[in-house]
Amino acid sequence: MKQKLFAFTMALLCFTAISYSQVTVGIRAGVNLQNINGQDQRGDKLKNDLALGFHAGADVEIAVADPFFFQLGVLYSTKGAKNIFGTSGDKVNLSYVEVPLHFVFKPELGAGRLILGLGPYLAYGIGGSAVLDGNDVDVEYTKNRTVGDVNFTLKPLDAGADVFFGYEFPVPFYVQVNAQLGLLDLMPKVNNDNSDAIIKNTGFGVSVGYRFGGGGKR
Repeated sequence: MKQKLFAFTMALLCFTAISYSQVTVGIRAGVNLQNINGQDQRGDKLKNDLALGFHAGADVEIAVADPFFFQLGVLYSTKGAKNIFGTSGDKVNLSYVEVPLHFVFKPELGAGRLILGLGPYLAYGIGGSAVLDGNDVDVEYTKNRTVGDVNFTLKPLDAGADVFFGYEFPVPFYVQVNAQLGLLDLMPKVNNDNSDAIIKNTGFGVSVGYRFGGGGKR
C-alpha cells in the first residue's frame, strides 16, 4: 500500500508538469548525513553520531515570476543515527516518505542559474531497523508506547525546515547541498511517565539531479 501511494504521488507530479507549460519536472538523488538530536529521559543532551543514508525522488517546479519558483516534491529518504545514547555500535536506520514544499530563487549566473531555496517539509515514517544494547530490534511508529517496550518507537509524522543552495547548468543538470532541521518531537507519549526525553531528526545532504522541460536560462 505504501509503495502504491509513493508511485501514485510520483505519477501525479509528472501529470501536473505535463498539464501546465510553466511547470517542469526534476528528478534527483543523493546522500544524507543524518542524526537524531535532543535529550534523554534525564534531560541530558544526546550524544549520537551521524549516520549515512540516501534520498531519491522527483519534484515539479512552477514558475511564479522568473527567477522565483515554487517546488512540490516527493522523496524516499533514509535517516537515523549511529552510536546512539552513547553506546558504541548501536544504531537506528529510519525510512520516510517526504514531501518538501520549497520556495526557490534562481537568478542567472554564468551560463546557468544559482539555486537558493528554503521551505517546510512533511514526512511520514514507513520502516527502519535498530540495534540497541547490541540486539536487533524493530522500529515501530506509534503515537503512544508502553513502559518497557524493547522496540525503538517514534511518532510517524515528522515536519521541519529545509535550506539549500546549488547550481543548475544549461544541460539542465544540477547539484545542490541542503540542511534539514526537524521541528517536531518524535518521542511517543507514555502514560504516567514524566520523562524529559525529546528526539528530532536533523542533518544535511548532497543531491544531483536533472530537470526536464527547461534549461539553465529558461
